[in-house]
Amino acid sequence: MYQVEKSGEILQENDVLMARCTIDASFISLTVYSFTVDGVLIDTGSQSLYEQFQPYFEKADFDQVVLTHFHEDHTGNAAYLQRKAPIYIHQMSTHATEQPMRIPTYRRVFWGQPETFASQPISKTFTSRNDTWEVIETPGHTKDHVSLYNRNRGAIFTGDLYIAPKVKLILIDENILSTLDSLKKIRSYDFDEMYCCHAGYVADAKKWIQLKIDYLEEIEGKILALSEQGKDIHEITDELFPTRYPIIAASNTEWSPVHIVRTFLNRG
Repeated sequence: MYQVEKSGEILQENDVLMARCTIDASFISLTVYSFTVDGVLIDTGSQSLYEQFQPYFEKADFDQVVLTHFHEDHTGNAAYLQRKAPIYIHQMSTHATEQPMRIPTYRRVFWGQPETFASQPISKTFTSRNDTWEVIETPGHTKDHVSLYNRNRGAIFTGDLYIAPKVKLILIDENILSTLDSLKKIRSYDFDEMYCCHAGYVADAKKWIQLKIDYLEEIEGKILALSEQGKDIHEITDELFPTRYPIIAASNTEWSPVHIVRTFLNRG
């Protein structure tokens, strides 16, 4: 069993209240955020970090909860928060929130087991106390993934769409092609600030989004070039992604760079 340490802090950027909570194991450190602005709480963090998120939940002023997708590190405290406010998620996942979530053991160790909760389908737009928001479908990380755009504040909340400019491994059921398309989609919107559920507040957001787009297109080009040289999927993966991150073995390759290579090869 993994030994873990947990920590949490409350931050504020502009008028966005944020909780930044972290779980540290011997070989990995994972951070997850929740955000509150204009009465909207965005993503609830993981059940395993409930005690660390609790001071933030008590301080946050909200009357609705919006989830960017159904993963356990975003919905883990929704069962608790449903006592305070209605919860909204993509319509393809509303049925799933009322069923026990099936999670691999290693993810349950890190993020905990969420309790079931009631949810409502989110519309293409919704209103908060002072603003109107646009719900942008941004699949890739999951099929039900959405980003939340607030034009009035020049801000976008991207869930797990961005995370980092250079991705080295993904989940087996992710679609990196859809992620690339979703990044290009949000690039067309007018915003300066980005709030990512694992990177936190990201200033100069368009620059970082473009860097990730450029990186993924460059990786795709390299993958297809190596394939044309006769190299197979494992040889390409070893050449482009030589680092053996501990999470690959710990997840029994549920997380792996080979999923990036396979998806680009399938298109190529």
